[in-house]
Amino acid sequence: MPYAAIGYRVEPGHEDEIAEIFEGFQRVDTGVLRDEHGAEAGRLLGTAVFIQDDFMVRVVHYEGDLSSMGRHMAAQKGVHLVEEKLRPFLKQQREISSPQAFGEFFRTAMMRRISQFSCEDHPADAALARGAGG
Repeated sequence: MPYAAIGYRVEPGHEDEIAEIFEGFQRVDTGVLRDEHGAEAGRLLGTAVFIQDDFMVRVVHYEGDLSSMGRHMAAQKGVHLVEEKLRPFLKQQREISSPQAFGEFFRTAMMRRISQFSCEDHPADAALARGAGG
């Protein structure tokens, strides 16, 4: 199950204010992701936000198609509310007023994944799952 990370450059010294914004985050209305035709395309499994000095990262854990996940997040009211509240703390402003603009922001802010590991990928755990371990 993949992870996506979205990076933000923020003004340093505002970590507490930014943390307060996320304390009131309105969760998504459903974790079900849909494709452009409305068919189920995956699930949103979880999110986390990290900050240090002038850099913030939003990590999204999902299964399914990345474009469906981006489309789903773009349609969520809570995501737009947080993005608006973050605006004063961002070093670089971006346009997120339409689904297309949000999609462009999502694509350009997405960090490159260079590795990902899970317990299902570990040889010893895979052997246990197949019933091969003692």
